[in-house]
Amino acid sequence: MAQAPFDPEALVALIPRLRRYARALAGDRARADDLVQDTLERAVVKRALWRPGTDLRAWVFTIMHNVFINQTRRAARDALPVDPATLAEIDAAAGASAETFAQLNSIEVSLAALSDDQREVLLLVALEGMSYDEVAHTLGIPMGTVMSRLSRARVRLGALLEGEAPAARMLKIVK
Repeated sequence: MAQAPFDPEALVALIPRLRRYARALAGDRARADDLVQDTLERAVVKRALWRPGTDLRAWVFTIMHNVFINQTRRAARDALPVDPATLAEIDAAAGASAETFAQLNSIEVSLAALSDDQREVLLLVALEGMSYDEVAHTLGIPMGTVMSRLSRARVRLGALLEGEAPAARMLKIVK
């Protein structure tokens, strides 16, 4: 039986989802666009490794995850500073209202405060609507680890958005 060929149109259809996830991972549009571009290039170059009948979305998101990890490690090694104040000024100049900007900035700062492991799982489940099984496959981790990281990410994100330290929030829960 002949295998179905790699479908470039299916890859193109994933671009909006890739951009959304990349924006949440990278924290700014320019880095997100670079991440999407690098992911798409890698997917096209490595298309022979995709197995027909498997979930193309999960395969491409796995590529993005790996590219992001590699870029993060490279940036840490090269110590490229990112000035949050400059990013805030650019976003504010784009026309967002002060209140909306403050809320989005709070969410972005809180997401950035999560560990990479927690942020990735949270974004794949909440933003991309992936099932726990799909996230486990995409990140190459057990489903129990997905559930654990997601739970910890939700608790930590909630605490950060409420302006409380996670330890203080946990004390309230225990009492």
